[in-house]
Amino acid sequence: MSETDPNTTDVIVIGGGTGGYSTALRAASLGLRVVLAERELIGGTCLHRGCIPSKAMLHAAELVDGIAEARERWGVKATVDSLDWPALMATRDTIVARNHQGVAGHLRTAGVRVLKGTARLTGPRTVHVEDAGEFTARRGIVLATGSRPKMLPGLAADGRRVVTSDDALFAAGLPASVLVLGGGAIGVEYASFHRSMGAEVTLVEAAGRLLPMEDEDVGRHLARGLKKRGIAVRTGSALTGTELLPDGVRATVRTPKGEELVIEAERLLVAVGRAPVTDGLDLAAAGLAADGRGFVAPADWSRLETAVPGIHVVGDLLPPPSPGLAHASFAEGLLVAETLAGLPSRAVDYAAVPRVTYSSPQTASVGRTEAEARAGGLDIKVNTMPLAATAKGMVHGQGGMVKVIAAADGAGGEATGTVLGVHLVGPHVSEMIAESQLIVGWDAEPDDVAQHIHAHPTLSEAVGEAFLTLAGRGLHQH
Repeated sequence: MSETDPNTTDVIVIGGGTGGYSTALRAASLGLRVVLAERELIGGTCLHRGCIPSKAMLHAAELVDGIAEARERWGVKATVDSLDWPALMATRDTIVARNHQGVAGHLRTAGVRVLKGTARLTGPRTVHVEDAGEFTARRGIVLATGSRPKMLPGLAADGRRVVTSDDALFAAGLPASVLVLGGGAIGVEYASFHRSMGAEVTLVEAAGRLLPMEDEDVGRHLARGLKKRGIAVRTGSALTGTELLPDGVRATVRTPKGEELVIEAERLLVAVGRAPVTDGLDLAAAGLAADGRGFVAPADWSRLETAVPGIHVVGDLLPPPSPGLAHASFAEGLLVAETLAGLPSRAVDYAAVPRVTYSSPQTASVGRTEAEARAGGLDIKVNTMPLAATAKGMVHGQGGMVKVIAAADGAGGEATGTVLGVHLVGPHVSEMIAESQLIVGWDAEPDDVAQHIHAHPTLSEAVGEAFLTLAGRGLHQH
């Protein structure tokens, strides 16, 4: 801070989630003085109500599934006697608390001044923070206020019978039955979790397939895997009515054939997306306005800078092509911090941001879908490799696939152009996508990848074989 004015600083960050704290940490490491204002807890949605607690719960679900598989497939006579829900929640909360303490400690060590309170813009370089006063930023202001779960019109969450994805994390116990509304990543993960824990699950998605933004084959293989586990998957279906019961919900769903299906469940979990949070931010005071969807769009995507010079945006406030994923917001925070420090920086390559769904089976993708590539008028070559074609895939027994899309630039139609997209479905594919992220991000060609040897026996062999086939060298043509 200025020695004469402690409320004058280089950078003011509004919001302490992944985008906000990554901006603050990088800016501080570059010698800038930083004030970060957060009205709730450092770490934001991802750490406290999203990525971290939900993946902790999904790990517990994976352990339960493993016991069932051990008994039914491998002859290990193991059973789950009971589930200690409070103990599960305590372990989850310990993991969250340790991460929270770690982030807060990093900010302290970096010299970031953290203020707890609601912040609002009062001008293009000034911010008022509740109970702390007015602050001025010499270099710039970063908006990182995140998002909240959407609700459908006429439907209100009560935290018990009708819940959001936030509510579901902190429910008092598990329902015997759940209707999950929304077949995106969040809805699919919660459907998978509840099924692992023994609930009867119906998953309803208005679009014609699950994960409608992903490749069509991803949605198809995912639906097959979820149905195999006993989840009732209803795509192309819409919620048309709800009735609250003393101990649950009665919902009416219209099927693709126009039939009205009545579903009763102890819990209706609404997972129809997330909306940017700008309430109380007073964008107009700085000469800004949100678009019709609530996003604050940058005028310059290479700097994530708005039409008001010096005001930048990261995380869930950004419209597409920013994917609203925590790992993308880390990259956005680094970009903005380096921009504010006057360093040359490279724009975020959104096409190379991996997308993962942590259900069972998992999905992981990077780059273009087949439909996107064809819609762009590209001549492409596609190869799909079933995981069950590998020895390790047979061991896991969950099915799944690897799908690679590459530009077909060769005279004979072989894929000699760059790799455009890679799409995975199956066990542990969230840990396999990093290789494909590098392949897509570095504009590699199938022959570049085919020369690299994948360990045997591993699931990643299916990735290697898919590229070998596209390069004309496959041992198992698919």
